[in-house]
Amino acid sequence: MIWAAMISGLTLGAAGSLHCVGMCGPLSLALPTGHLSRTQQFFSLFVYQLGRVITYSSIGLLFGLAGRRIYISGYQQWFSIGLGILVLLLAALYFIQKTRFHLSFFNRFYMGIQRLIGRILKTNKGPLGFFWLGLANGLLPCGLVYVAIAATLSFSEVIESVSFMAFFGLGTLPAMMMVGMAGSMIKPEARQLMRKVVPVFVTLMGVVLILRGLNLGIPFISPALPVSPGDAVICHPQ
Repeated sequence: MIWAAMISGLTLGAAGSLHCVGMCGPLSLALPTGHLSRTQQFFSLFVYQLGRVITYSSIGLLFGLAGRRIYISGYQQWFSIGLGILVLLLAALYFIQKTRFHLSFFNRFYMGIQRLIGRILKTNKGPLGFFWLGLANGLLPCGLVYVAIAATLSFSEVIESVSFMAFFGLGTLPAMMMVGMAGSMIKPEARQLMRKVVPVFVTLMGVVLILRGLNLGIPFISPALPVSPGDAVICHPQ
C-alpha cells in the first residue's frame, strides 16, 4: 500500500537524520546564505532541500521501474532476501574492519558531482541556484541513500517506490533545515559521532529487507507481498 511506503520512508529518513547531519551538514554550512536575511535564508535553504527531495523521488522512479520488473518476473521475495543479506555483510565488514566499502566508480561519480556543484555555485545565484544545488546534492554518494534505494526494489508498484524515496527525503528535511539555520552550534565532534550511527541503520535495514522477503504478514516490517501476475493466458473461442 502506498501509505505504508510513505510511513516507512518517512521513518527511515527521520531516523537517519543524524547521519545526514554528520555527512551533509558541512555542505549545508558552506552554502552562500550569510548575506541573506533570516527569512531569505530560510526560503533559500528550503528550496535547496526541495531540490534534494525531488532528486530522491526521481531515483525512486528509476529503481521502482526496475523493482516492478523483478516483481513481474516472480523473484521479488528472493531478491529482497538476497539484498538484505548483502546489506548485512557490508555492515558486518564495517563493524569488523572499521572501514567503509568503496567502489572506484562511486569515487569518480562523487568527484563529478563535486565539480558540478562548483560550477553551479559560480554561475547560478538566487533561489534557482539553491534549487539546482539541491538537485545535485541528491546525487552525492551516501550509504543511507543506497539502503533506501535497495528498499525501493522490494516494492511491487512504481508509485510505492517513488513515495518511499520522496518521504525518505522529507524525513531528513527538518534536521537538515536546522543545520542550515543554526549549524554553527553543532560541534565537529558531534557530527563525527552522528556519522558513526549509520552502520546501525544499515544493519536494521538489512534485517527489514530479509523480513520483507519472508512475507510474514507483519504490517510495515514484513507485509504480505501481492502475488506476481505471471504470464497472461489468452483464451480462444472454440
